[in-house]
Amino acid sequence: MNSKNLCIGVFFGSRSPEHDVSIITGQLILSGLRSINHHVVPIYIDKKGDWFSAPALGELSFFQQADYPAKLAQFGPLEMRLKGSAQKVILRSAKKWLAREIIIDLAFPAFHGANGEDGTIQGLFELLNVPYVGCDVISSATTLDKVLTKEIYRAHQIPTTKFISIVKSEWTNERQKVSQTISFLTRPLFVKPSRLGSSIGISKVNSEKDLEFAIEVAFHYDDKVVIEEGVDPVMDLTCAVLGNENPQPSLLQESLFQDQFFSYEEKYFRKGGAQLGKARENIIIPARIDDALTKRIRETAVAIYKIFGCSGTARVDFLVNRNTKQFYANEINTLPGTLYHHLWKASGVNLDKLLDELIRLAQEKHRAKKDLTSSFASNILVKTHTGKLKFNAGE
Repeated sequence: MNSKNLCIGVFFGSRSPEHDVSIITGQLILSGLRSINHHVVPIYIDKKGDWFSAPALGELSFFQQADYPAKLAQFGPLEMRLKGSAQKVILRSAKKWLAREIIIDLAFPAFHGANGEDGTIQGLFELLNVPYVGCDVISSATTLDKVLTKEIYRAHQIPTTKFISIVKSEWTNERQKVSQTISFLTRPLFVKPSRLGSSIGISKVNSEKDLEFAIEVAFHYDDKVVIEEGVDPVMDLTCAVLGNENPQPSLLQESLFQDQFFSYEEKYFRKGGAQLGKARENIIIPARIDDALTKRIRETAVAIYKIFGCSGTARVDFLVNRNTKQFYANEINTLPGTLYHHLWKASGVNLDKLLDELIRLAQEKHRAKKDLTSSFASNILVKTHTGKLKFNAGE
């Protein structure tokens, strides 16, 4: 089916601290798809987990109203109808008087963080056999976890900063032991929730007295925390990657920041937001490093993309020591905020082309899965003796 004939559902919001950032990404995608004549439907999941859809939810102005949560009732909520063979997402109003059904042929997730970017919605699309944009269940879940990501880097000899991870029970019951382990790391340290983005819950720590508070803040958002050595003096670089079997890297972006790290404020608010591609003086493309280092980082970004089994698009963040020029792989974002469309534009791929390519890649990935065998002829049920399945409560 031609992608222009598909009904594309753009899914955004959900139960995540990054909920509002997801709304911005969702609106960008909706606007971009409409501008190139795709049939799109906004699917918004609120902070409680209820699903809604209406044309008004495809406009950022709706969400800029202070009372927009109260206005959602007029649009639903929606119920999902599970029909695995349909290869569609079928949504129906929970209120009979609305009497409408929404059928989605292809899903375009725009979630950030938990309950969306982490493989959960991708798993639902897999069960429904629906094509969807972006990385699959495993790569989405693995890359969202900063600890797993760094452990996989280490296993593949990809340079990354030294780190330790702790879970909440260790911090509660073995605090002295944990503190002793942390003492072997060189300051400054960065304390982060393991499965969260947009710099939420992150603290830069230079002294012992600030460390405990930083850990408590991170545990407010996740029950697993990563504590890693900082790079000083640091350059913050980003390489986006696009493709399935033969992924291609973008140019490198250098992000400048005034805070102690690339904060939520600088990413989304200050001077329009560097993460949104608007704070131009905070973005340098291509990055101010030599050709040899640029080549190594771009090649490493593609290697990481393949190791984690990414598809569609992702971006890899790097830290570079300004003095030694040593680089370290940092985080992976499997569905980058705002798709980093400004970086792709600078790399020769405008938003229209990027969106069409992501849809094509989603269809390509879905077709490839159809060629896999999902059944196995077996007589195990006939030969299984019912007596073997019985048990006594006393056994």
